Amino acid sequence: MPSRASKRICVRLSWALAGWLCFAGSLYSQTSSLTAPGSSNPTATPVQVKSSSALPSPNATPPPQATPLPNSTPFAVPALPGPSPAAATTPVPSASPPAVSLVTQTPNVNPLTLDEALRLANAQASSFVTAGLNERIAAEDVKQAQAAFLPKVTAPLSYIYTTPALGQKPGEPRTQSFIANNAISEYQAFVNVAGDIDIAGKLRATLAKNRALLEAAHAGTDVARRALVLAVIEAYYGLALAAAQLNSAEQNLAAAQEFERITSLLVGGGEVAPVDLTRAQLQTLERRDELERALANEVVAAGSLRILVGYDFTRPISTADLMMGVPVDPGLQQFRPEDISRRPEFAQLEAQLRAAKLETRIARADRLPSLTYSMNGGFDTDSIKGARLREHSGASAAISLNIPIFDWGAARSKERQARLRVQVAENERTIALRGFTQQFYAAQAQANTAAARVRLAGQAVALAQINLDASIARYRAGEAQIIEVTDAQTTLVAQRLALYQAIFDYQTALGRLRQATGQ
Repeated sequence: MPSRASKRICVRLSWALAGWLCFAGSLYSQTSSLTAPGSSNPTATPVQVKSSSALPSPNATPPPQATPLPNSTPFAVPALPGPSPAAATTPVPSASPPAVSLVTQTPNVNPLTLDEALRLANAQASSFVTAGLNERIAAEDVKQAQAAFLPKVTAPLSYIYTTPALGQKPGEPRTQSFIANNAISEYQAFVNVAGDIDIAGKLRATLAKNRALLEAAHAGTDVARRALVLAVIEAYYGLALAAAQLNSAEQNLAAAQEFERITSLLVGGGEVAPVDLTRAQLQTLERRDELERALANEVVAAGSLRILVGYDFTRPISTADLMMGVPVDPGLQQFRPEDISRRPEFAQLEAQLRAAKLETRIARADRLPSLTYSMNGGFDTDSIKGARLREHSGASAAISLNIPIFDWGAARSKERQARLRVQVAENERTIALRGFTQQFYAAQAQANTAAARVRLAGQAVALAQINLDASIARYRAGEAQIIEVTDAQTTLVAQRLALYQAIFDYQTALGRLRQATGQ
């Protein structure tokens, strides 16, 4: 019995000494850290928020700190705008979490900003670049339609040889064997000017259609650009979310390891049952599993952003801290349903509908007469000697009128086909209008609820922190079981993840809301 009592005295003395050391370190960290924004109590514990891009390497992390005081915990509370809960007015010194040697990270002192990510994504191979190329192709179609009104100049050169006729009497001049040909050797050289006279309106309709398709392609480029912006925003904040979850998982594991160490000391001193150590070890294993999953999620999210910005997969990449995306003043009232019509998709659909109607005019013009002209200047002779060449040099002109009579209904079928395409375009426009309206209200609701969730989750994190502090204190005093501490740790982990997810949902919903209103 005396030896057991002496063990208890030694353990409590070590707690007291470690507590004073932790308290001194906490005071030093409070004087050197920034106070959390929006804190209404000057005596509240300063809150430090660490970006995942500036996480220290586990190999360079200092050794674990001494045992914290009974009312302290290694968890760090994220900074949030708004008043702090009333129960958080009591200053609570916090201890630094021990090292977590499961992840090896390369710190990136220059995290990628969202604007820089958008600039890099615009220069990479994407649907936006493809849309720009399609727009240039449509511009060339307009040039070709304009050139169709102008005459085409060519220079046909030919030489025709025909065998002499057989059975001619001696002394008769040699003649060609084919009566359709002009001579045994025939030389032709012309400068030809030919073109179409647009009496049926086909050329004008073709030009108007190509101009409408160019407008549609231009609007499609804008649509692709906005889609790329939204994809970059989602990938950017997806990586920021994954990094924040990884940082949180490291802190959670450090807290679980520290609590396991404390429980081991209590078991060694006979203060608690050995099963409490088993439960603490299970909690540590669960936090390790959480860390592994967070690490995998960060690798996947980083790969998605690397694809968009053109980074090599071996190049480190990081984003700004997710907590920088906390909405201070959402200002969602600026997005109104009347702004839906500003979306470039409407201009694209209108241009496509106009092009479909012009296609009907083109199909109808195939059933009308067409007029062409051709002018030739040059020579068509049987000898290239001077006299004969001058004799057979000259010019000719021809005008041709083509009147369609019967084509087994092919032209009418093309016209009906064009009218059906008009109906398809009108139907797609109606469907798109309903879809765009639904997207606006969905994005608006998601942004509003996400902003509210950020505020609620911020308060829940602070309360969960207080609950964990009280649970650890009660456990050390013998007033609570270990299950209360593990439940409090799990609650804090869940509230942190809910906070990070709410910030991510808000930023992505805000991007979709901008896209829905054509901004």
